[in-house]
Amino acid sequence: MTSPDAILIGTGVIGSAIAFEMAKAGWKTLSLDRNAQVGHGSTAGSCAIIRMHYSTFDGTAFAWEGYHYWRDWGQYLGLPEDADLAQFRETGCLVMKTEANGFLARHMKNSAALGCPFDELTPDQITKRLPVYALDSYAPAKRMDDPGFGHPNGGQLSGGVLWPNGGYVTDPALSAQNLMQAARQHGAEVRTGAEVVEILQSGGRVQGVKLACGEEIHAPVVVNVAGPGSALINGMAGVLEDMTIATRPLRQEVVHVPSPEGFDFESDGLIVSDSDIACYCRPEHGNHILIGSEDPECDPHQWCEDDAHYDTNFTDQWTTQAMRYAQRVPSLGIPSRMRGVVDLYDASTDWIPIYDRSSLPGFYMACGTSGNQYKNAPIAGKMMTALIAYCEGGGDHDANPLHFELPYLGKEVDVGFYSRKRPINEESSFSVLG
Repeated sequence: MTSPDAILIGTGVIGSAIAFEMAKAGWKTLSLDRNAQVGHGSTAGSCAIIRMHYSTFDGTAFAWEGYHYWRDWGQYLGLPEDADLAQFRETGCLVMKTEANGFLARHMKNSAALGCPFDELTPDQITKRLPVYALDSYAPAKRMDDPGFGHPNGGQLSGGVLWPNGGYVTDPALSAQNLMQAARQHGAEVRTGAEVVEILQSGGRVQGVKLACGEEIHAPVVVNVAGPGSALINGMAGVLEDMTIATRPLRQEVVHVPSPEGFDFESDGLIVSDSDIACYCRPEHGNHILIGSEDPECDPHQWCEDDAHYDTNFTDQWTTQAMRYAQRVPSLGIPSRMRGVVDLYDASTDWIPIYDRSSLPGFYMACGTSGNQYKNAPIAGKMMTALIAYCEGGGDHDANPLHFELPYLGKEVDVGFYSRKRPINEESSFSVLG
């Protein structure tokens, strides 16, 4: 495509969803990615968890809306019946009540207001569902070199909240490929192995991009959906100056360990978020448990200068996360061979994404999405398509933010909530929880 209406930089799950929604709306889109395959950036390393619990009302509404597209994945995509589709496993998502999350009072209030189902569970109900669990409290989370590591604080968890519609997608890279395949059905094009090195501008407006090979591609709209590379792309466009919210690549390690003997976590487990030990987990293929960190204060953030040069080897963080989870599951075996994923998040200042225009007319951003926005990809695609149409049609999103109706919920959201110029949201967890 030599003269697209819009160039999208990035083919992760968010970028592919935007391509799909823009193509359905009649845009001639060209998606570019420096990787060899669609979905093979940070999306491929995503835990792909579909959850509804957020500390903010807007976050909860967006996530509950997003669930419906995963539930109806095949219908949403409209691909041929024999298409190889990513699978959504609706296991349920259990969140432990802790002082750190306000015993989930805000989360339950948000869900109740939106008609999103949840059930409060007693400690006995939790251990009946997860018999390998012990509910001793260890807060605050500690590192292994702390003398108090592994010693209960004398308290017990008071219970949890189960969101029965939570779950995970078995193959996140495939989900991005599904979206791009669906976008192609509507005329979208994609080029992999294409690295953007310059954002072209003229007359105070974006004009397209220049690739590493020297080729220029012109378009009146460019959308930055570059994941952990988003800050570099924004820098190329010269749009950082008016942004109060920044994005940076953050290195993360995810642990895979075998389920304890006698319990089939792959079949009988569920998503569990546990701020008492600062870990979340989900079932993993081969009766394994995937364990991620909830970014406690004691763990140093490993920020990276760029998204191309970072340590891909496991560190003692792997062991720390495995051992933290073993506090909750005393029968857990810690294998000598480290297995899991080392990848990057595209994290924003307050861990809430930027879905916005920029100070450069025609240049848009869907950034800071890693860690907690995978589940929202379809609705983010719809909202970004509406935002771009609003701004290109003359709307002043900075002065009069777009109000967008969530199709399933029939609720209107103020897209200014995701502004690049917003105040830092103090209701955020300032962690992967969003």
